Amino acid sequence: MKRPSFSVKRPASATAAPRSARAALLPTPKPRTRRWAWAGGVIGLLLALVTFAPAAWLASGLAAATQQRLLLADARGSIWSGSARLILSAGPGSRDASELPDRLQWSLRPAWISGGVGLRLTLNQDCCIRPDAPLTVRLGLGKLSLNLPDSSDGRPWIQWPAAWLTGLGTPWNTLAPDGRLVLSAQKFSVDRDQGRWKVDGVIQLDLQEMSSRLSSVDPLGSYRLSILGSATPQLMLQTLQGPLLLNGQGSLGNRVQFRGDASAAPGSEAALANLLNIIGRREGARSIISVG
Repeated sequence: MKRPSFSVKRPASATAAPRSARAALLPTPKPRTRRWAWAGGVIGLLLALVTFAPAAWLASGLAAATQQRLLLADARGSIWSGSARLILSAGPGSRDASELPDRLQWSLRPAWISGGVGLRLTLNQDCCIRPDAPLTVRLGLGKLSLNLPDSSDGRPWIQWPAAWLTGLGTPWNTLAPDGRLVLSAQKFSVDRDQGRWKVDGVIQLDLQEMSSRLSSVDPLGSYRLSILGSATPQLMLQTLQGPLLLNGQGSLGNRVQFRGDASAAPGSEAALANLLNIIGRREGARSIISVG
């Protein structure tokens, strides 16, 4: 006699219970942990972007800030170490442009400056800029301090050919200046503290042995434009030598204000008459220069 066979089914709960028990033992990520993980990922991405940011980003920023008048063309490298062709332009859509003969090279590095975090920027251009004269920027909460390289040793920081200015278009392309633009500074700094600006020291732009195709007089002279640090920085233009006499003064506040005049040294009136008509508004033997 055969025994009846029985099949026994285990309840579903009998097999599921051990799995759910094991799952309950595994740690579940906490919301705070996930937030920290996301924050770490975002910070890492930002650091990577900053570290490897291409020089083209710097070129785009400079073009936008100067309305495409100062351009870094063919930018190579990164914002930290790179090079580019330095071009002056008259702005968007203009055909006027002029380029310096050598590529501009730069090196930007974090630095500890006067007890605070900052940046040190070194520029190098064989034709025009000293490589051993970095400018520094010190950063802080609501504060910023910019210091230009000091030229108290008599060596200027920058020397540009004046013909480079023709790239800015009118009136420079009409004047077609020739000579040298020499930039130097003595303890010059610009500080911003809680929205207030302060300028100290002196910065000088010397226009040396200047000439123009509008005048047969060559050279016209040498001149100095100075910015004198104070609560409201002062502008001063003076003639160092030459038959074309330029003088004036002004200020740099909420806007630039300048009043000056141009005249011819005795014996040069006829030769400089055409140039004086272009420089400013004629009042007798003088030409009045007014800005702001």
